Amino acid sequence: MKTMMIEGKSIDEAIENACSAFGVPREKLNIEIISEGSAGFLGIGAKKVQIKASLLTIDLMIDAPIARQSAEPGAFETQVRESAKEKAKKMLEGLLVRMQIDSSVSAEETQDAIILNIQGSGSGFLIGKRGQNLDAIQYIVSKAVHHSVNGHKMIVIDTEKYRERREESLIALALRSGEKVKKTKKPLTIGYMNAHDRRVIHLALQNDATLTTKSRGEGEYRKILILPVRRSPEMSDG
Repeated sequence: MKTMMIEGKSIDEAIENACSAFGVPREKLNIEIISEGSAGFLGIGAKKVQIKASLLTIDLMIDAPIARQSAEPGAFETQVRESAKEKAKKMLEGLLVRMQIDSSVSAEETQDAIILNIQGSGSGFLIGKRGQNLDAIQYIVSKAVHHSVNGHKMIVIDTEKYRERREESLIALALRSGEKVKKTKKPLTIGYMNAHDRRVIHLALQNDATLTTKSRGEGEYRKILILPVRRSPEMSDG
């Protein structure tokens, strides 16, 4: 598997450089941060961020089969007649076969989303680090389904209740971090998260009037900044 060392002034810039180098979106890359760099003193001795990037293994296995499937005569017409839920389920089942993962898929549709659940395979590879592989599969299925079926409901792919466990851990992290900010009266940074995970952090703390949260950085993966709310003199006691 091709691996490249990529540099940038920030982690976001390094990731963008990696996407350009491989010619794929962020979801199709495995990123490992080697060095977060340093600003140096007055710009002297500054070091760039360095990351190691490679294509996710699952993409090497499934991109070509998907392309061939889409190119089959009459495939497009058949796909259009299928509902988005049916199409997504069949697409995911096909990917699992190509990945040599013997697991069944259940599908349900809500007002806002199509939820596909892979019956527990016990495979850590299927989930990947922080759900990276699961996110990549979800990205590919979403692109394939919305390319050929009208409607753009969110497609969520889960296994072994990973999404639920991940959300619970993020909420716990948000609450712990919020308590630390209250005690120290100093801002605290949690990095780098995708848009969904950042939203969980924001929502977990949105009803706490003593705290505020902000996204920091550029690109898909940004940091979350938790800050104490400054009280105006009129609001202070006394």
